[in-house]
Amino acid sequence: MMSMNARLVLGTATALAIATAGCVTINIYFPAAAAEKAADRIIDEVWQLREGQAGPAEAKTEEEAK
Repeated sequence: MMSMNARLVLGTATALAIATAGCVTINIYFPAAAAEKAADRIIDEVWQLREGQAGPAEAKTEEEAK
């Protein structure tokens, strides 16, 4: 069995390890202009997908126009 002193040391070491791990922060910074450009591109792609998935009647009309 562990002595009371060994338990105290182990408990303190564990608490210290958990506290240290909880203080780790990873910061990732993106340039605002690049992030805005990427967001605009994604929005444009989503709108194109929605327009491309129009009903069957609209799809025929588009094919006939070509």
